[in-house]
Formats: sequence, C-alpha cells, structure tokens
Amino acid sequence: MGKTLFDKVWNKHVLTGKEGDPQLLYIDLHLIHEVTSPQAFEGLRINNRPLRRPDLTYATLDHNVPTVDIFNIKDEIANKQITTLQNNAKDFGVHIFDMGSDEQGIVHMVGPETGLTQPGKTIVCGDSHTATHGAFGAIAFGIGTSEVEHVFATQSLWQTKPKNLKIEVTGQLPTGVYAKDIILYLINQYGVDFGTGYALEFSGDTIQNLSMEARMTICNMAIEAGAKYGMMAPDETTFDYVKGRPYSTNFEYDVDSWRELYTDEDAEFDRVIEMDVSDLEPQVTWGTSPEMGVGFHTPFPEIKDVNDERAYNYMGLEPGQKAEDINLGYVFLGSCTNARLSDLVEASHIVKGNKVHPNITAIVVPGSRTVKIEAEKLGLDKIFKEAGFDWREPGCSMCLGMNPDQVPDGVHCASTSNRNFEGRQGKGARTHLVSPAMAAAAAINGKFVDVRKVVV
Repeated sequence: MGKTLFDKVWNKHVLTGKEGDPQLLYIDLHLIHEVTSPQAFEGLRINNRPLRRPDLTYATLDHNVPTVDIFNIKDEIANKQITTLQNNAKDFGVHIFDMGSDEQGIVHMVGPETGLTQPGKTIVCGDSHTATHGAFGAIAFGIGTSEVEHVFATQSLWQTKPKNLKIEVTGQLPTGVYAKDIILYLINQYGVDFGTGYALEFSGDTIQNLSMEARMTICNMAIEAGAKYGMMAPDETTFDYVKGRPYSTNFEYDVDSWRELYTDEDAEFDRVIEMDVSDLEPQVTWGTSPEMGVGFHTPFPEIKDVNDERAYNYMGLEPGQKAEDINLGYVFLGSCTNARLSDLVEASHIVKGNKVHPNITAIVVPGSRTVKIEAEKLGLDKIFKEAGFDWREPGCSMCLGMNPDQVPDGVHCASTSNRNFEGRQGKGARTHLVSPAMAAAAAINGKFVDVRKVVV
C-alpha cells in the first residue's frame, strides 16, 4: 500500500519505537523564542547538560517586543524574557535573530524567509502555530516547555503517530476571497476539533495554485482545527521560494529528494473532506472561537448552547445580526497568519488613495524585518501612513497582547490574526478574524463591507 506524504516524512525520522506506540523522532530544526525557552535552558544548567545541536537551534524575539520604540521595553517581565534569551543564546552558542537585526521577526516568518524551513524536515517550536512550516512539506508542530528542554538535550522527541486526514480543496477562488477565508470556512463548518488526532494534508488544484505565503496562512491555522500538524506537498512553487535564501544549502541535491515528497496514488487516508471554493464568501468571525464564523452576508446563528450565549454576551452581539452591523473601533494588520509581504500588498491596493475612517484606529505590523524592508522599498509604508495607519516595527504585536499593543476593553477589532478568544488581544477585546483585504476595507469604511465589491 502507498504512503501519505506525512507517513513518508515521519518514517524517515523514527529513531526507535513501534508504530502505534510513542516513537522517538529526530528533529531537524528547533526554532525558539523568548517566552517558552527560559525554563528549558535553565533545566540544562541545573542538570549540567550541553545543548545537543546548537547548529540546528535558532532563536528570535517576537512575542514581547514593542512595535514602537523597540528598545524601550517598559514591562519588567517582557524585558526579563528578552534579555534572558539573549544571554542564553550567547551562553549556549545559539544563533539569534536579535532585536533590530535585519532578520528579526515572528518565528514562523523567520524560518521560511531565511531558508531554514525546507521540505522533508521535522521542525518544532514552543509555539502552537508551528504548523505554519508544514506548507513546505515539513512535519512541523508546537511543543511545550518540557519538550523544548528534551529537544535541547537530545535533538529528538517522543511522539505518537497521528491518523491522516486529507482536505481536498478544488475550484477557483472568487475575486476578493483568499486563503484565510478557506481555513476560516473549514473551521466554522467542521468545528475546532475536527482535526484532533489527525495530521491534515491540504491538497487539490486550489492549493496547488496558491502562493507559498497563502499556503502558510492555511497551515498556520491547522491548530485552530484541533490538529497538531498541517501539511502540503512541495512543488515547483515551493522550490522556487526556498532557492537562494541565506540558509538553503545544497539546493540541487535537496530538490531531487524533495520531489519524492508526495502522497502515493494508492495511499489511504483515515478521513477525507472535500471543499469547492468556487462560491466561497469572505468570512468573518462573530464569537470567541474560530469556529464561530459566517460568510459576509450570512446572519449570525441562533443560540444553541451556553457557549454561544456566553460568546454573544462577551462580544455584545445578537443572533440575526450580520458582519456589517458590527461597530468596529480597531483594525489590526499583522500576525504570523497574515503579515507577509503579499498580505500587505493586497491590503495596500484597497487603502491607496483613501483615508482611515474617523472611528477607526488602524495599525500595520509587518511580521518580520525582512517584510518591513521589502514593503518600504515598494512604498507601502507611505501608502498606509498617508491613509492614517500606524506603520510599526515587526513582532507578534496585537495578535496576543503580550506587549504594549492591545485592543481596549469592549472595542471590536477587525484582525488578520488567528485567534479570537476572550481577552486574546487585551482585556475585554472583541476580535473578529478576517483576511487582510477585509481588514483594510473595514479600516477605510469604518465597518465590514463585502470586499468582493472593492477588489477589482
């Protein structure tokens, strides 16, 4: 019987253990940041252990960093976490993409941009959205602090192999509908747990026609579907993206092996979901979970349980309302889901020549220094600033509110991030997940509008 893409990569990395039991996997790349690494480094010190492979460990600063006046870190805990990582990187010989460096940025942006993320690798990070890197045909997943320490010490990790779920996405995306809408639709149709216990493989002609940046957006939110892993077969689009990046080495040799990374025709999946995007609408979340979302013209659903009731109360909304009825106050363009160059370019097309609505506070936070530099070369910063957006330094920013960027209590925010949990963007913040185009149009109009009528 044929093998799935996931099985092929997994099997090549098993050091010991029988299938069905926990197996010890070799880890090719360990990405770290300032929040989940301090205790793991301290564990090495306490037990007098060296870092097994500093050459396969790369650090960046992203969660706590300010996006205004970046070296003026006022929060004591944030400052301690940042300086601790800087010191640990020095002590253990880890390459760090430090504050203000040309390669600093959100960890899931830095890996692909530098060429560290490559097909066929096993990649881990102490961050749930590590599934992003699966867009390259890698097995990539988030781990906890104790597991970070285990990888530090052994460059391996015990894992139980999941089942396989294929998501076949077909059809041509309508104008004004994007990768973000695909994954939001899947989650609001099938729930935040349909991927639990599975490795998700996204396939189909729609996926094949997406850019690498759009593919990363979908894999990024596999975790919001309950899955640990989201994956796509590498192809010429993948190879072209990786080629020539600073850390992509032995390119021709690698491509020969990367071409073998695909699901065999006779491979069997444990579950298959089919989706046709031909009539897909722009998506907007109304509640406090990514599954609480609707198409732009669809009324918010009736209350079916206590979770819905709590969500409506928290969000200050009611069943039967529509996205255009939401009283927006903030717009956030950023996060590891949608702060890549193509996202900012798409948003800039809508913003250019317009002004941010008087009722809206709008900020743009490039996901990395690389994106910021490239965007400024294209003049995107001028477009956003002339419209009334704040143009910020790179970082996780308002995605999770572990830094000064937070949405005020009770204010609705159109956000290109990945989670709309209670308090995620600040105490009492009301988050609505949308595509960059939807967020940009909302900033100009002061409310959600059907972006299909805006994008030409």
